[in-house]
Amino acid sequence: MKVRDLVELLTTKCKVYDLEQVRYSGMPAFQPVQPALLYFLYRHHKTLYNPETDGPRSSASGLIIMSDQSGTHIDARCHQASDLTLIGGIKVTGEIETPWGFTKLGADEISPLIARGVLVDVARVHADPLPEDGDVSLDQFKRALDAQNVTIRPGDVVLMRTGYGRYWNDPPKYAKAPGASKELTLWLAEQNPMAVGADNVAWDNPHYVDPDTRSRLVAHLYLLAKRGIYIIENLYLEEISRERVNEFLFIGLPLKFKGATGSPLRPIAIVPHV
Repeated sequence: MKVRDLVELLTTKCKVYDLEQVRYSGMPAFQPVQPALLYFLYRHHKTLYNPETDGPRSSASGLIIMSDQSGTHIDARCHQASDLTLIGGIKVTGEIETPWGFTKLGADEISPLIARGVLVDVARVHADPLPEDGDVSLDQFKRALDAQNVTIRPGDVVLMRTGYGRYWNDPPKYAKAPGASKELTLWLAEQNPMAVGADNVAWDNPHYVDPDTRSRLVAHLYLLAKRGIYIIENLYLEEISRERVNEFLFIGLPLKFKGATGSPLRPIAIVPHV
């Protein structure tokens, strides 16, 4: 295939779906990382407009202050540790974890994600949205896969829909989204995906405490710290759900923030026109 054929294919014969939520001051965020985003317009057109010396052009610029764990984002592998050990047996020491970020496994080491994507629309099959503050069970997840006639393959990006992406502009409601159960997470890890993601704040149910490890966010422990499987949070999955897009080309581009624990992500789903 020549370059011009690829360009024609992607621009005229495919549809692109935007899976990123809008970023705004006050947007939902996991409790320890609030505020998620602060934006200040500190250079203004009216202040800088001086046509007598500079002609008709003026400019404006903004300052962004945000957590690397806010908005639609991907967790870097340094984000979670098990007994102060990162994936690959890397011990968390002062040489690894510095005031300026991590020297290994930071967001700058995440390659562009280009893979088969699968939407597991649990909400569509069971209740839309799912019940608040609960777990998405392995049985619910598998029933959704069966209903969609979709299978998960190694290297996939697996996206789970709870139905709470519609509440992005209602942070208290959005915070009540359910998350993946431990059983579901462990089963999914065995399928060896490249990444998992959901339309909630943490993939996990933030209220669940694992009795075996005494850990909250147990999926983060098993997926990131023990398996190195990326986690994507705060996805917008409403449009692909409405149009019954269950399988697609997933492209996600993280920013190369050196040593960061995560990165804003610009994820898209691409499917051929029917």
